[in-house]
Amino acid sequence: MSNQLIVVAGGTGNLGGKIVRVLLDKGAQVRVLVRSTSDAEIVSHLEQIGAEVAAVDMTSEQAIATACTGATCVVSALAGLHDVVIEAQKVLLNGAVLAGVPRFIPSDYSLDFTKFTDGENRNLDLRRDFHTYLNKAPIAATTIFNGAFMDMLTNEIPMILFKKNLVLYWGNADHKIGFTTVADTAMFTANVALDASTPRYLRIAGDRISPRKIRDVMSELSGKRFRMLRTGGLGLLGVLIKIARLMAPAKTDLYPAWQGMQYMRNMMDERATVNTTDNNRYAGMKWTTVKDLISEQKPSWQ
Repeated sequence: MSNQLIVVAGGTGNLGGKIVRVLLDKGAQVRVLVRSTSDAEIVSHLEQIGAEVAAVDMTSEQAIATACTGATCVVSALAGLHDVVIEAQKVLLNGAVLAGVPRFIPSDYSLDFTKFTDGENRNLDLRRDFHTYLNKAPIAATTIFNGAFMDMLTNEIPMILFKKNLVLYWGNADHKIGFTTVADTAMFTANVALDASTPRYLRIAGDRISPRKIRDVMSELSGKRFRMLRTGGLGLLGVLIKIARLMAPAKTDLYPAWQGMQYMRNMMDERATVNTTDNNRYAGMKWTTVKDLISEQKPSWQ
């Protein structure tokens, strides 16, 4: 148990809300930074479960500094494009520094973007850009790389075609993809927030599984024969991404179709391979596998 004060930005979102709940369960004091326009029902729920809510001007470093006074760590779970990932996080970071907060966890929660180059994935580019600023700040930072969010396998990532009994993939059928559920990522992040000895980067993966093995899991759980469909190589996918961006540039959308395609290409790239993880850093963590997740959600896809 811990009575540390942890400040969370983005606590009204899915991941952020789960981080808040885990921190509270661990006995931490949690102060959630919200905007005046934040969903009143969600804000009320945060207060009901024991979090302190601070409505602040997220464009004011001084206001954020005041709200961060006494905190041992600031956790960012902000989601957005340049105005959020870079501009809003800069203000949040500067406020934490002004308040003398010793540690900061940026809103990365993604593939290891240090292994990729600019132009391959817009959302990863933004995070890498923010790091050029973060790495110069007088505060200890810890980035958490969790691979792809496993939860998206059942809806947002068009990889398992449940009704057609297909597993769709690009590139190598035996390439292992790192997946971690939102809940497991939140649990690990809460542990990191309460751990003053964390390094600059931590890497986790609830499961490392290939498209071929996903096919086997689906066949076992469904009792049906799932087949594999290779839609092409990563080079072809890259060409299709360029075409999709020309057809629907949508610069203000967080997850346009072409952005999802960029993530798929990165996930299937050998550079995304997770050879070692920090899964065992905190005792008692139980990691959800793809089989666990699909099995739990079986009524929704059968």
